[in-house]
Amino acid sequence: MELKIALLKGDGIGPEIVDSAVAVLDKIADKFGHTFDFTPYLIGGCAIDETGIPLPRETVEGCLASDSVILGAVGGPKWDGMAGDMRPEKALLGIRSAMGLFTNLRPAKLYPALRNASPLKDEIVGDGFDLLIVRELTGGIYFGDRGYREGKYGTEAFDTEAYSVTEIERIGKVAFEAAMKRNKRLCSIDKANVLESSRLWRRTMHELAEQYPDVEYRDMFVDNAAMQLVRDPRQFDVIVTSNMFGDILSDEASQITGSIGMLASASLGASKRGLYEPIHGSAPDIAGKNMANPIATILSGAMMLRYSFGLIQEAETIEKAVDSVLNSGLRTADLMGTDKGTPLSCTEMTEAILKVI
Repeated sequence: MELKIALLKGDGIGPEIVDSAVAVLDKIADKFGHTFDFTPYLIGGCAIDETGIPLPRETVEGCLASDSVILGAVGGPKWDGMAGDMRPEKALLGIRSAMGLFTNLRPAKLYPALRNASPLKDEIVGDGFDLLIVRELTGGIYFGDRGYREGKYGTEAFDTEAYSVTEIERIGKVAFEAAMKRNKRLCSIDKANVLESSRLWRRTMHELAEQYPDVEYRDMFVDNAAMQLVRDPRQFDVIVTSNMFGDILSDEASQITGSIGMLASASLGASKRGLYEPIHGSAPDIAGKNMANPIATILSGAMMLRYSFGLIQEAETIEKAVDSVLNSGLRTADLMGTDKGTPLSCTEMTEAILKVI
């Protein structure tokens, strides 16, 4: 199989971790007889420095002409003073919109080998947990009308949360289908006791649930969900929720796994072309020090093989290699916890995974 893959390395540790993912994917290509053609494009702060804007037209066109996209991370203190529409993070919303990506899949898995790294007690996490958060990506308050106006107490700012039935239905179908492929349990998160948009969300999800009688479906308010994730994460299989709620809850879920450096994500639309990225940030404090954990980006590459290209065996090969390395006791600095020993560098962890493959 010959595939064109766009690389958006971005800022901070982005170039380091994307290079690790490329090394692993090249190894997979050699092992299984594929050809992956990687082309880098600018995004985020580095794009601002070189072109004056966070998302150049060339980057958008390159991504749309590729079979899929791998993203590192964007942003950093250097660009914190930029206007809102010129910040590096604005490029993330722009590329998702340009690619028509309305679904974000964020697995949150606590590996048994990393149980001691989780802040949760042993009796809560047991032998680990494995849940999937399905987040709506192109609607809601992040894309609604916003601005300033004169209010009761003077000048006020506003942001608008809005969802259509169509937007809810398409993300809901993705979540139900994902549940059907896992343990057939789906929890929809909203704030229907307060928000009108959530009441439409809940009503639409209930109508969808009738089409999936094999899925055990339930609703939960977002504040309760935030509590339940730390009280008993094993109760969840698939979670579906809105853009803002998904943004918050997926970060919470990442922390109870022990390290945000372990978690991959996939952003998908109607086509097979997706955007794959680790959920952590650019970590400018360790950029260039060869200290970053590359596993989340490597696992994002595995998600790309599975969801965009249907290369299941290849994806499983990467995932099993990561499991093997962790089970052998090898760790990057963020995974050390109270363990004694010398952590692996970014390149050393990559080499360990390559060796297993």
